[in-house]
Parts: sequence; structure tokens; C-alpha cells
Amino acid sequence: MKSLIAFYNILKKDIKNYYLKPPNISWGIIFPLSWTLMQLLRSPDDNILNLLPGLISTSVLFGTTSMLAVTITFERSGRSFERLLLAPISLNVLLLAKITGTIVFGIFNAFVPIVFASILIDLSTVNWMMVLLAVLMMAITSSLTGLLIAVSVEQVFEAQTLANFFRFPMLFLCGLFIPLSSLPAFLKPVSYCLPLTYGADILKGAITDNNAFSLTLSLIMLLLFTAGLFIISRYNIKKRQ
Repeated sequence: MKSLIAFYNILKKDIKNYYLKPPNISWGIIFPLSWTLMQLLRSPDDNILNLLPGLISTSVLFGTTSMLAVTITFERSGRSFERLLLAPISLNVLLLAKITGTIVFGIFNAFVPIVFASILIDLSTVNWMMVLLAVLMMAITSSLTGLLIAVSVEQVFEAQTLANFFRFPMLFLCGLFIPLSSLPAFLKPVSYCLPLTYGADILKGAITDNNAFSLTLSLIMLLLFTAGLFIISRYNIKKRQ
């Protein structure tokens, strides 16, 4: 019961105090929204369906990583994160409370391009169950990526800079805008090491029926990334205590 109360209060505090900070608004809301509108308005109707997996992935990736990078770095600079680490709750509960809000925000962000696309084209052929599964898994892995970045730096501008160092290459190496088969041979192993590659592939299969991997393989890889990112983030936090 104490863990649930702590979980709720940490989540509530993060949403109230940090989610409308300027870095979150610019990178987590304005950038995905403007990118979505730009791509949809300049594309012919018959190409929107092919663009949709990329737009959804971009919205999830930037929304989740921006939120968590700002939340934890603000708390670390104010030393409040260290006080949370001293609280009588487990580190797992603390980290779950930190990422839950960003996962929900990432899922919400994912439906912004879907709403705009539904105004322009018919989406009746989309497998919505697979879309929801892909969005959930991408939100989880992207949140954990943001967590790993946030616990590795001290200041917000460092977190956003480091996040962009990963985010922008990830968008172009995960097969969304450039097919994996078209990538140079030396870049393909890099793309296979990115969690977004497998979440985006599930999305492509659900929306355009053009996935490169089996659903089982993509889910296994996403679960492995989830476990790995959580363990590494937890280790980094404990090492810095």
C-alpha cells in the first residue's frame, strides 16, 4: 500500500511540476506536431499511409524521451532526486513511477498524427490492435532510453543534446524513411541494435502490411531492450548514489 501511495504521489508531482516546462513543450509537443503537419500537408493522399508509421514513431520517441530527460535532470540539479532515492521505497517503484507518466504521454502523442491522417484518408484497413501494441512497446523502450540519458547527465540542456544525438540518427536508421534493405552494409548492424527498428516494423506491418521481421521476433527484441535498458539505468543510478 505504501508503495502504491508513493508511486501515485511521484507520478502526480512529475506531471504537475515538469510536464509543461519549456524544453518539454518544444521537443515533446511542438516538434512532433509541426513535423506531422508538415509531412501530411505536403504529401499526396496515396502516400500518407506509408508516412504514418514514421510520424507515429517520431511522436512517441520525442514525446517520451523529452519528458523524462527534463523531469529527472531538473530534480537532479535541485537535489530532490537524491532525496527520493533516500525515501523508504524501492528503487524499482521509483523508476516505474518516473516512466509511467512518460509512457502515457507517448501513447497520447502517437494518436496526434493518426487523428490528422484520419481526416485526410480512410484508415479502415489498419490493424489497430497491432498499432496499439507497437505504440505501447515503443513508448516503454523510448521512456527507458530517456531514463538512461537522464541519469547520465546533470543539466537539462545536456540531456536534450545527448537525446538528439540518439534520436535523429535513430529515425533514419530504423527503416521508417529509408528501407533497411537500402541501408549500406556497415549501417545495417547498427539499425538492428535500435529498439525503434522493431517497434516501427510492427507499425509498418499493421498499417501498410510491409514489415521486414516477424511479429514474434520484433516482440522478443523489444522485451529484451526493455529489460536491458531498465537494468542499465538502475545500475547507473545505484552507482551514482
